[in-house]
Amino acid sequence: MCAMANAILKNSCEGIVDAVYKLYKGDFQVSRDTYAFVLQGCARADSLIRGKTAHTHIIKTGFGEDKFLGNHLLNMYAKCDNIVDARQVFDKMPQRNVVSWTALIAGCVHTGYAEEALKLFEQMQLEGVRANDFTLSSVINACSSLGNLEMGKCAHGDVRKAGFESNLVVGSALVDMYAKCGSLKDARDVFDKMPERDVVSWTSLIAGYAENGCGEEALDLFVKVLEEGLKLDQFTFASVLRVCSRMACLVQGKQVHGYIIKTGFESNSVMGSALIDMYTKCGDTDHALIVFNKISEQNVVSWTTLIAGYAQHGLSKEALQLFEKMVGAGIEPNDITFVAVLNACCHVGLVNEGCHYFDSMTSKYGINPTEQHYTCMVNLLGRAGCLSEAEKIINKNQIKPIGAMWGALLSACRTHGNTELAKHAADRLLELKHEVATTYVALSNVYAADGRWDDVAKVRNLMKQRGVKKQPGCSWIEIKGCMHAFLVGDRGHPQHEQIYAMLEKLIGRMKDAGYEPNTNLVLHDVEEEQKEILLSYHSEKLAIAFGLMSTIPGKTIRVLKNLRVCIDCHNAIKFVSKIVDREIIVRDTNRFHHFKDGSCSCNDYW
Repeated sequence: MCAMANAILKNSCEGIVDAVYKLYKGDFQVSRDTYAFVLQGCARADSLIRGKTAHTHIIKTGFGEDKFLGNHLLNMYAKCDNIVDARQVFDKMPQRNVVSWTALIAGCVHTGYAEEALKLFEQMQLEGVRANDFTLSSVINACSSLGNLEMGKCAHGDVRKAGFESNLVVGSALVDMYAKCGSLKDARDVFDKMPERDVVSWTSLIAGYAENGCGEEALDLFVKVLEEGLKLDQFTFASVLRVCSRMACLVQGKQVHGYIIKTGFESNSVMGSALIDMYTKCGDTDHALIVFNKISEQNVVSWTTLIAGYAQHGLSKEALQLFEKMVGAGIEPNDITFVAVLNACCHVGLVNEGCHYFDSMTSKYGINPTEQHYTCMVNLLGRAGCLSEAEKIINKNQIKPIGAMWGALLSACRTHGNTELAKHAADRLLELKHEVATTYVALSNVYAADGRWDDVAKVRNLMKQRGVKKQPGCSWIEIKGCMHAFLVGDRGHPQHEQIYAMLEKLIGRMKDAGYEPNTNLVLHDVEEEQKEILLSYHSEKLAIAFGLMSTIPGKTIRVLKNLRVCIDCHNAIKFVSKIVDREIIVRDTNRFHHFKDGSCSCNDYW
């Protein structure tokens, strides 16, 4: 009977689990090996109930203290996310070996108890049990989860002592740990020394570069892994798509999409959502919709990603229609969906609609608002000029006010010129120790617009005293697959002379067409002529000038900026779009602006 049962149990995880009851209903003598197969199947099928049934029968049949089955029980409970029962099995084992310790350590890491995993490893070492490669990779994964670089380096030392530096699994874990801890130099050093690398080690390093803002290095690695001929998985593609999204690299993003189609991942909901995110953040909503329609099973993530993308482009009507269509299809929205919906309302000033959706979160869907939802509402009301209502949202919400809420109100005060409330919002931000440059800069802008230069100077001095540095404005443009970056007044580009000549020519034509520089935005008490010069060389203007001289007439110009586009640049780009008869798409930290024929898709509301 056992031979037949073993044959059945080996076929599949489902077969193993289903066979459990068949074996126990009869008076069959079940062997230790058969129990092992049963426990393996329960672990793979994540069937805790049947695993516990197997555990009961193991005890009844006298195998309760068997070390071999004890290790399988440990593994089963850990894989089924029941670390409490796993620990009970471990504590009752009369004998424990490296497999026992490793199973529990790995289980702790898997279930989110990384600190407990490190304590177990320390105890294991004290008891004189020698770690194997799986033990060390689990310990390294624990350090990775905690972001504990110091402990990770200690684990690396243990790897060297044990002679596992050339081990593929351990090496990949080290690359992942160093990358997640932000130590990219160490990650690359381990990676370069690995005698062989698999898709896991490549993906860990690519993801590390992507998460730490090293997009170009991540893309270079992706090209190299393709040259290696390795079969890539969806995690690798997802990491590369994140880079393309952040850097607005549409050309590279389309190339990655081509590889995804070849591998058959395009209709996968996870990969589809990543592609939608990439296309919308690269300014191509048409392709995002095409990808969405090809997803075999559209879930709340794919719907939400498309809604958020439409909202960022100011396509609020379309975003809200998508939301209603999603609900009509029987898909329940989640808290992230409502952030996207509220942002859609915010981008075009749909105050009544935003209030309706905010109220429906709790009343209709049972979702309690988070700090993100309250911040969206402050932003929505504040930008619409309802400043007192926005302040009430902050004071009356059920969550302790955070910097983002007061920051949204401060930004609205700047837009509407409310100096006193701006000062109040800034004071609250500083009380919360929200020591970010945007707080000081926004307050400086409010004072500068009101001509209060002494107050501007005080804010600047306070920034210096507290060591707060303003992030320099930077804009990027992709030309023939290569990214070009520009800072304000940048003369570091090889073609800077031609760029400045193009820009000066444009400014002359813009002034002839009626453009007047908005010198009120300059935070320096200097002559008007000097203010115009300071405004002329903002990073997005340099990027657009370079784009115009580097592309054929009629081609769309796409620019990415790390800060919010200023009012003067926004006005200037409208003039440029009409003069050169081109569409210019600018993505700033707040949204997309599609400039065409002298107007912007935001209708000057951003």
